[in-house]
Amino acid sequence: MRHRNGGFKLGRNTSHRRALLRNLVTSIILNDRVHTTITKAKASKPIVEKMITLGKNGSVHSRRQALAYMMTPESVDRLFNTVAPRYGSRPGGYSRIVRTGQRQGDAAEMAYIELLGAEQELSEKAGKRAEARAKRREELQKQMEESGQAEPPAEPGTAA
Repeated sequence: MRHRNGGFKLGRNTSHRRALLRNLVTSIILNDRVHTTITKAKASKPIVEKMITLGKNGSVHSRRQALAYMMTPESVDRLFNTVAPRYGSRPGGYSRIVRTGQRQGDAAEMAYIELLGAEQELSEKAGKRAEARAKRREELQKQMEESGQAEPPAEPGTAA
């Protein structure tokens, strides 16, 4: 019988598991989306929801509780100033788990755990990355033309 054996062990001892979940929750709050295994995502989801509820409360005590759990003060600031106000009228269910298939090396089931309503921020970040990538490519093209080479070398991982 498994009575009163709730929670995920994640194949780690208590301190390692706590550190892993603290880091994962901090990353989710900072980045709005994290790619991880399904089991880790399921284990971190209730903690992320609890942190957002603390952020919605907004009191000094709840800020100190969040600081005691999360790894960086920047993540707590982002939680209270950006993430929690996004869910002001929502009674719960602030995150989702999206399965992405199996990992190449060990066939572990992978997933994104992401905060709801962060799609606009994530698309803005992706657009900025694409612009930076295009700018770097143009600069490389100019350098190649100046040095006399006709075309830039192929990017790693692509067939020439």
